[in-house]
Amino acid sequence: MRIIGDYYRQDVIALSKDLLGKILVRRFDDGSELRAKITEVEAYRGEEDLACHASKGRTKRTEVMYHQGGSLYVYLIYGMYWLLNIVSGEAGQPQAILIRGLENIKGPGRVGKALQLDKSFYGEDLNLSERIWLERPTKLDQLSIKKSERIGVAYAGLEWANKQWRFFI
Repeated sequence: MRIIGDYYRQDVIALSKDLLGKILVRRFDDGSELRAKITEVEAYRGEEDLACHASKGRTKRTEVMYHQGGSLYVYLIYGMYWLLNIVSGEAGQPQAILIRGLENIKGPGRVGKALQLDKSFYGEDLNLSERIWLERPTKLDQLSIKKSERIGVAYAGLEWANKQWRFFI
């Protein structure tokens, strides 16, 4: 049931929608697991997207976004919340999907806290990781996917702030 391979090499918009309903699994150090359905995501596409961290070019912070899809891009905000992003697409084309919500966990900061993320997750490979990965649900639900503008990106200007690249169920 684990999702591996070329799945993550899709374009960021297509993958964003397809992630909805997938199961995020986090195995903690004590062996316990948190399993939750992905319910809300936001897409960030490349250097041209002024809301994307890669809009500033390739840096130490954004390096993993330039890798082939399937790695994690995590970063700290407000000095306290680690946000989870899944890198998508082909190498050299920086794209990432912010996981904004899981079943019963709303908000990207709360997601990071529930998953107990830290800097060590930067660059983690979803294909190989023993502590975090994605699975297909055992029961396929008919999803009603909604979309809206991304949240908190007004600094990028109207064109990019108004992109309908937030998807949720």
